[in-house]
Parts: sequence; structure tokens; C-alpha cells
Amino acid sequence: MILAIAAREFKTLFLSPMAWTVLAILQFILAFLFLSQVETFTMLQPKLTAIEGAPGLTDIVVTPLFGNAAIILLLATPLLTMRLICEERRNKTLSLLLSAPVSNGDIIIGKYLGTLGLLLLIILLTALMPLSLLAGGELDFGKLFANMLALLLLVSTFAAIGLFVSCLAGHPTVAALGTFGLLLVLWLIDWTTGIEDQRSELFEYLSLLRHFQNIQTGLISSADISYFLLVTGTFILLSIRRLDNDRLQK
Repeated sequence: MILAIAAREFKTLFLSPMAWTVLAILQFILAFLFLSQVETFTMLQPKLTAIEGAPGLTDIVVTPLFGNAAIILLLATPLLTMRLICEERRNKTLSLLLSAPVSNGDIIIGKYLGTLGLLLLIILLTALMPLSLLAGGELDFGKLFANMLALLLLVSTFAAIGLFVSCLAGHPTVAALGTFGLLLVLWLIDWTTGIEDQRSELFEYLSLLRHFQNIQTGLISSADISYFLLVTGTFILLSIRRLDNDRLQK
């Protein structure tokens, strides 16, 4: 049932112009940023060859590309998750969904995986850009994999948070704004860590950006991966709990 719901959700996304529009705009922006980084590398290459241990093609092109993709997906994910549950509630179809012979866990995980499928497609299309550089250069595949893993874990967390806010909100616009606000807080929560006297280990640990950048460097730590899995699992469980409350009220 989970796979059936996920497939239905994935198809539903592409039946509306939202998914196509997001895909087109994201690929256009990321392609522009990618070509800009390639041009920067071409200009710097003569100077880099004279420097021992200078950053390579992967450091100058690939890492900034995935960093930019993370920021853009922070803006785009709320648009993809805002309708997941609150649209069902708004259209009075949530009661029909809850009366079906499926568990709340199946509904939540199915909708989550359907949205995650679209985000995974975006990551794969983004990864094709640096792979095109193999025609005339060399890449550090370890760092490329680390960047893909970092972005996958990040968008998995984005989707789980967006799904939970959609369970709470009564209107898609409210869900989108609420998701964006919460993601932005978690993204910037460690802004005080730049000031040595005001460092907070709690804020550093809660920061999405810090864990994302740690994995981006190629140092894949179980602590960073566990953080993303813990946050994702927590918000999925909260979404199931919220749906349990809706079912009890029917």
C-alpha cells in the first residue's frame, strides 16, 4: 500500500504544472550557476597549475553547485509539500482517505516517498551536470558522491518537515510559508557560532547547514548522517501522530 500511495502521489505531482514548472526553473538556474563556475575555473586554471595542492575541478565547480542546489531546494520544497495533507483536508477528501483500509503510517510514508521521488529526480539531474565535465577533465568521485549524499539527506529532511507542516495547516499557502520559515530557522540557527563567546553546542547540532557542509567536504560522519535520519524520522512520526488525531475526530 505504501508503494501504491507513493506512485499515486508521484504521478499526481506531474499531472499539475507545479512539478514541471519547479523542474524547469530549477534546472535553468542550476545550469546557469554551473556554467558560471566552469567559467571561473577556466579563468583560474593557469594560476592553479602553479600552486601546489591547489583546489581542483571538483572543489571549484561541484561543491558550490550542490551548495547552491541546497539553497534553491530550501525555497522549492515547501511548494512541493504544501498540498500533501492540507489539500486533502481542504477538499474534504481526507475523511475518505482515512476511512480506507490503510494505516496512517502507510498514508504518511507513501506521500513522503512520492515527494521524495521528485526530489531524487532533481538530484540526479543536478549530478549529470558535473558528470558532463568528464569529457575534458577529471573529477573526485569521492567528493561528488559525498555532495550527492549530503543533498539527498538534506532534501529528505526538508520533505519530512514540509509534510508535518502540511498536516498542521489548513491551507496550502500557510503550509508553504510555515515550512519555509521552519527550514530557514534550522538553516540559520547557528549564526551566533561565528562569535566565539556566544557559541552554542545545541545550536550547532541543530543546524542543517553545518551538518550538510560537513558531509560536503567528503568527511562522512555517522553523527551527521544520524542527525538527518533522526530529524526526518521525528517529523514523519509527528505527521503520523497528527493524522491519528484526525482519524479519532472522524
